[in-house]
Amino acid sequence: MTNKKFTEVVVAALINKEGEILLSSRPEPKVYAGYWELPGGKVEEGEDLAQALSRELEEELGIIPKDFKEVDCEEFSYPHADVRLHFFRCTDWEGSITCKEGQDYGFFSENNLPAPILPATVPLLPSLINAQ
Repeated sequence: MTNKKFTEVVVAALINKEGEILLSSRPEPKVYAGYWELPGGKVEEGEDLAQALSRELEEELGIIPKDFKEVDCEEFSYPHADVRLHFFRCTDWEGSITCKEGQDYGFFSENNLPAPILPATVPLLPSLINAQ
């Protein structure tokens, strides 16, 4: 039995007034470039999850989350890393979304999702979109 060391990661399901979820594309040279994902990233030493989420959303999209809560936590093993993903649902934020890392983004309904989407995210999208 192996003891995996998981990288702690926060991601945000940003839901707009129409009930659509924001997904962004992974730019080059990131692993899985071209795949769509929820915005977020690694928790840095000394940060709690909320601080990490706020920092990542500001760094990637120029926004500050206002109304958010953790709705799930899942472990996933990619070929390059083992991650523990903390999924937050956010329905209100401050600022205008601006892609700061060369990525594309869009708001998508459950029936109109882009492809491909990062494998760890796919099973949770319906519940993230439809949660109250």
